[in-house]
Amino acid sequence: MSEATGGATDVPKEDAASAPREMPKPMRIAESVFDICYLLFDLVAGVAFFALAHGRTVFELYGALALVLGGGDAFHLAPRVQMHLRGPREGTVARLGLGEQVASVTMTVFYVILYLIWLRLFPGVAVSPAVGPLILATAALRIVLCLMPQNDWLSGRENLRWSAYRNVTFAITGLLVIVLFATSGDAGGLGMWRMCVAIALSFAFYLPVTFLAKRVPAVGALMLPKTLTYVWMIAMGLQLLAVL
Repeated sequence: MSEATGGATDVPKEDAASAPREMPKPMRIAESVFDICYLLFDLVAGVAFFALAHGRTVFELYGALALVLGGGDAFHLAPRVQMHLRGPREGTVARLGLGEQVASVTMTVFYVILYLIWLRLFPGVAVSPAVGPLILATAALRIVLCLMPQNDWLSGRENLRWSAYRNVTFAITGLLVIVLFATSGDAGGLGMWRMCVAIALSFAFYLPVTFLAKRVPAVGALMLPKTLTYVWMIAMGLQLLAVL
């Protein structure tokens, strides 16, 4: 495979056609710095939770939450950063697609862990006994849907039907977790009612991207505030270290 000017490997036509539209260089650099800082934040937060847990299960769960979040997102952010800084190469679209698949699964696991955190934080708060099983069932269903070959993750092509299957199920999982934190409210003075706001905002930013970004690339910018909502969720756990 020949080298193009500037050292970038020539990209096959199918990869070039499916690759995300190139942004101006300053924007590519800025997004890459943001992504790297975000992943480092997740890593440092995860290590801090485990180091300061001292046997407290809620913080061990929060440590797992941060590492699952950052580890899963790294699968699609690492090839994206590489693409922004060095240009698309052979297999870039497949790596981005695989990364999106992995992140879809780990984000589902994220909400299951968040549910377990809620159970530890608010054992005395009564909710419908159906909520927990529904969270686990919808999460399991979404993982199965994400693994189905009909998604055609590696091609970079959009499949709106399967995107709808995956993300409607995911939204139900998120809504059920919102119900939990809304029910517990400000119990114990922990301020975890804010989790409802963070989750609602994350889906408000995320869902338009899943259905529109490939046809309206500018919509993809919503992933930046969506990422910040997840930073906020992890930050809530860091704040709990000082009060529990």
